[in-house]
Order: sequence, then structure tokens, then C-alpha cells
Amino acid sequence: MTEKKGRVFSGARPTGRQHLGNYLGAIQNYVALQKEYDCVYCIVDIHALTTVETTRNLKGNTMEMALDWLAAGIDPKDSIMFVQSHVPQVMELHTMLSMVTPWGKLIELPTFKEKIKQQPKNINYGLVGYPVLMSADILLYKTDVVPVGVDQAPHIEFARETVRSFNYRYQTDVLIEPQMKITRIPKVIGTDGKQKMSKSLNNHIELASTPEETQKRVMTMKTDPQRLRRNDPGDPDVCNVYSLHKIFSGEEEVAMINSECRSAGIGCVDCKKRLAANMNVSLAGFRERRAEFARHENDVWDILHDGAARARTIAEQTMVEVRQAIGLP
Repeated sequence: MTEKKGRVFSGARPTGRQHLGNYLGAIQNYVALQKEYDCVYCIVDIHALTTVETTRNLKGNTMEMALDWLAAGIDPKDSIMFVQSHVPQVMELHTMLSMVTPWGKLIELPTFKEKIKQQPKNINYGLVGYPVLMSADILLYKTDVVPVGVDQAPHIEFARETVRSFNYRYQTDVLIEPQMKITRIPKVIGTDGKQKMSKSLNNHIELASTPEETQKRVMTMKTDPQRLRRNDPGDPDVCNVYSLHKIFSGEEEVAMINSECRSAGIGCVDCKKRLAANMNVSLAGFRERRAEFARHENDVWDILHDGAARARTIAEQTMVEVRQAIGLP
């Protein structure tokens, strides 16, 4: 067996059922990284509290995300998969790290400025301290590598700076600086053909949709805006349907659609029907596995609780070293 390169950590807020954008942008990468690294994957429910107004759906959303992750191929025997709030040491480390974090650095992070615009009436303390908690998530497990998109790079650099500040303040080397693994995360455009796929915009296609639901959503997708009639030639390079064909359809079919669209040999309706059919074939195995996990939700909670127990073992050892470094009695 090939020796693993180190430990990877990544987390995501429990937003419920995952969509194609989540799958193509992150979940597929989570699965692939298991071959090379010891992976720690966390459903960050405490982070979610910074933006939600009610926690009514939090437990259900956590389960839905867990089902999607497991069905996609995250292996709980090999990776640690758990819920953030089940490892209370992260809150303790968050507090310790906050003591070496300048306020000005927090409010200058671009993600914080974006959140202010999105929720101007809910600028809470947790939202400001979000990067500190994120750093605690990463550092608690002595993480070597954090896979991120370019937009998240400032947060990882923030975590690295936090390590330097902590280690300098307490004259220790207990915390280690994580390395960034910049991932090629495709920007999956939603059914509106304009914006990134998102539940909040209702332009998403859920992985767990039925074949009928998938076809219905695909049939609403915007295509080449200049192609107004069936006999108008189209430009597949500006068509979101074609961009997904390149992911879900075979090479020969993609080439055919490229050619036939330009000559008006195939219409948008037929093109969408082909895409929906190919999506459903591609996702059939995922959906079968998900349905099986869903029939045994108690077993899924057991997986999450077992993952949390394994995570706490690592976390508590780190906190012993942190408390000693600080000089706490």
C-alpha cells in the first residue's frame, strides 16, 4: 500500500442536499484525495450559525449532506467524517487563537466584506470571527494540506499567519502551517445560464433528484440567447447545456452536438433531452447508494459519531500541547 502524503482537512456548511455545482466543484475532489492523503472531512454546523436565522432544518440538512458525501464515495473506514459541533475542542482552540488575532485583519478579509453586503442586518460576532474558527478547524488536526479554490486562499493564508502569531507569542512550534492545494474547481453555471449554480438562486440541479425531476430542471435551462428559432444555427461555446454535455456525455456525442448545433441540425429541446438522459445514467449509481444509506439513517449517525470520536482523539492531543504551550495550569 502506498504511504499517504499527510493529512488533508476540508469542511462545508450543512446546506442540505447537494447539487451538481457542489459535486463537480468539491465532492469529487474529496473522494479523489483519499487515495493520497489521510482525510478529515467535517460538516461545519457551528459555522452555519453565523448566517442562519433558524436552526429548524440544521439536523436534517446535516443528514442530507452526509448521505451525499457517502454516496459519492467518501469512505468512513479510511477517512474521518464527522460533525463540527461533536468535537468541542474546536471551540476551545478558537478562543485561544482569538487572543492572537488582530481585529483589523478580520474585518479586511474580502469574504467578510461580502457577507456584510449579503446580510447587513445580521453582522454578528461569530461572522467576524468566522476565519478564526476556520483556522481552528484546520490547525486542530495538524493539517498538512487544505484543498481550496482561489477565492478561499486568503483564509488559508490567514490560518498560516495565525500559526506564526501563536507560536511566536508562546515560543512554541506546537501548531503547524498548513499548505494550500489550489484546486481547479469548475464554475458550474446554473439553469439560468448566467450565475453560479446555487440553491438560493433556485438555479440548481440536485444530485438526488429523480430522473423525472432532473429532466424537468434540465429542460428549463437557458441556451444560446442568439438562437431564437429551431432552424437558427447556434454557438455551443456560449451554451451552458453544451458545457454540461462535455462532462456527462461521451466524446462522440459531444462532437456531434458541437457540429449539429452550429448547423441547426439539432434543436435545443433534443439537446437538453440528451443531456438529461446522460446525467441520469451518470448519477444512477450515486442515487442507488444514497437511497441505501437513507434507508439506514441510524447507521449514518453512527458513522458520524465514530468519526467524531476519532477526531476528538487527535483534537485533544493537540489541545494538551496548546494548553502546555500557553502555560495554563
